[in-house]
Amino acid sequence: MTIANTPSSAAAPHAGDTEGVQLAAITAGRSTRLPGWFLILWRNGKCRAGLLLLAGFVLVAVLAPVIAPYSPRADTFGLSQGPSAAHWLGTTARGEDVFSQVIHGTRTSLIVGVVAGTLSTLIAVAVGLTAGYLQGPVDEILSFFINLGLVVPVLPLMITLAAYAPVKGLWLVIIVITVTGWAFGARVKRAQIATLRTRDYVTAAKFAGDSTPRIIVYEIAPNMISLIVVDFMGASLGAIGAEAGLSFLGLGDPHTTSWGTMLNQASMGGAMTTGQWAWLIAPGLALAFLVTSFSLINFGVDALSNPHLRED
Repeated sequence: MTIANTPSSAAAPHAGDTEGVQLAAITAGRSTRLPGWFLILWRNGKCRAGLLLLAGFVLVAVLAPVIAPYSPRADTFGLSQGPSAAHWLGTTARGEDVFSQVIHGTRTSLIVGVVAGTLSTLIAVAVGLTAGYLQGPVDEILSFFINLGLVVPVLPLMITLAAYAPVKGLWLVIIVITVTGWAFGARVKRAQIATLRTRDYVTAAKFAGDSTPRIIVYEIAPNMISLIVVDFMGASLGAIGAEAGLSFLGLGDPHTTSWGTMLNQASMGGAMTTGQWAWLIAPGLALAFLVTSFSLINFGVDALSNPHLRED
């Protein structure tokens, strides 16, 4: 009896079948109507965890008045109380609810990180791209300011500006962080654009009569998006840490609730000697988790520019 030879389902797929599977996968990805860059970020496990963690912080910041059981400045409770059902993390030496302060401090840290990070990145992009593209005397002048910003000690400068400024407030902290945090990003972008300015598409844009600002903005900048995003993430991280550091040293806005001011008040109020570990540890842990979320997202941002780092 002759048995007919039938193709097995376990047989290796032909090249056409493989192309069909890839096409189906691309079509399925497009059917979700999600941008390609977001799919790359989401498929990276570390980046996905960072996005979810950051989304949680953003949600807490937006809903802070709803989530917090009390006002962060309400001081009508018992002094230096331990954790309880009424006060999950206890109270401060002034009688304020620690949990409510941690919730409201999330908003302050995110505002400082996003605003100061954005301003620092914009300055770094403008200075770095202009210096790297124009070169000549313009490059020498801008490079002088970039090098000056790199060699000047950042921490003493921040402390001096924040201490002797006539007006205190959150915007002062943002301006101080912006002024001291743009130089490194500008130096990196200047070096990168020096390699891009000789590319064929830039030369074609010059022959087409495009102006210098148009070439920088529309021809070169889009090819540096991943680098700009990485710089923004780093600037935001630095801004969040700098705000916490300045506030911890007592140079922040005393009327603004932030994790840095909480650490300063915990240190001044003797949290360690009175055993109020929640008052001391909670803002530090919140700051650490927020910094971790930005760091994890950086893995996905790297995958945008390097296909070898992408996860299936």
